[in-house]
Amino acid sequence: MKKWYLLYCKNNEIERAIINLERVGVACYTPFVNKDVIRRGKKVSVKTALFPSYLFIHFDYERGPSFTTIRSTRGVADFIRFGQMPKEIPAELITQIQLRNVHADVAFIAGDKVSINEGALQEIQAIFLEPDGEKRSMLLIQMINRDVKVSVENRNIRKVV
Repeated sequence: MKKWYLLYCKNNEIERAIINLERVGVACYTPFVNKDVIRRGKKVSVKTALFPSYLFIHFDYERGPSFTTIRSTRGVADFIRFGQMPKEIPAELITQIQLRNVHADVAFIAGDKVSINEGALQEIQAIFLEPDGEKRSMLLIQMINRDVKVSVENRNIRKVV
């Protein structure tokens, strides 16, 4: 029966590990998010791993490949384990991570307090409602004693702490 496990990959070799593991029939999953960074004085969005150097894999060790084969795959450092055996990850946890990461640009869940940091609504506090396509989100803002839904680009939203 297929189960989920967690691997620790060598530094900057997670893509190599994914390619080599998929060649031997192991399903791989790592969630990505877009992170804004400053490069050459400009703000750019870079796709980065939510859990750097960690990779979720889904396979049946009784049918193969073996734990040893996976551990010796190029790019893989080792399994995350407690004791001798690699630790199984509950499928529900993977499902929750996948649901929260459906839109990689959106790192918010409904009800989160956010602030709009660019555009005509700059510095206005809002409540995150839901994703609105891949690049935008629906927010609820207070205007003239009324709650109003607005669609804002994801790159213009930041979470209020």
